[in-house]
Amino acid sequence: MRPTIYLFGDSITEASFADGGWGAALANHFCRTLDVVLRGYSGYNTRWALKVLDRVFPTVGHDGAAAAPPVAVTVFFGANDACLPDRYAAFQHVPLDEYKQNLHSIVSSLKKRWPKTLILLITPPPIDEDGRLRHPYVENPSGLPERTNEAAGSFAKACVETAEECGIPVVDLWTRMQQYTDWRKAYLSDGLHLTKEGNNVVFEEVMKKLEERGLSLEKLKADLPLFADIDHDDPLKAFQQ
Repeated sequence: MRPTIYLFGDSITEASFADGGWGAALANHFCRTLDVVLRGYSGYNTRWALKVLDRVFPTVGHDGAAAAPPVAVTVFFGANDACLPDRYAAFQHVPLDEYKQNLHSIVSSLKKRWPKTLILLITPPPIDEDGRLRHPYVENPSGLPERTNEAAGSFAKACVETAEECGIPVVDLWTRMQQYTDWRKAYLSDGLHLTKEGNNVVFEEVMKKLEERGLSLEKLKADLPLFADIDHDDPLKAFQQ
């Protein structure tokens, strides 16, 4: 079996296998070396993610054997936790302190299950509040966005702090995206979800963290003989090893 990378997160992860998505780009990049497995759940916050962790990552496979540990897991939550508690998406809100504790619990559970697996946290992206007003999920009579960039920034900071406390890498997407002047239009499609350009930022940043820890094409073994390595005069020889 090929090694696997799990992508665990909310809708930004669930949509990552769409055309131009960052998950699809990872799968394409590692197409002969790793399987990229999607575990994205639209609308979920860390409170809900923690409740379903054992169902998302069962300890045994369908055949009853122990599930093989993945080489890496990305954990990408916070955009929904950061919904404001007095706006229409309040049911998704998780207090900042609980969000941080939930991340600790998710990381701890994954580390206990798979001690050698790389855990990579990703912060929520920045929020374009005007975009959220133009693209509400439900009727919004208050005329106020259910998310703010300031709140998202607080949750991003907590995510970075959690990674430091756990001794694991983190992609600070909130900070990274805002380094570009026109980030609101370039990287966000509705004030929250990502455009193709925004997805590319996630792909590039995740790849940097993976490569820093040895998960690069140069260091990973290809699955089965490469076409270029097959002897034209004795093709079957390559499959006897």
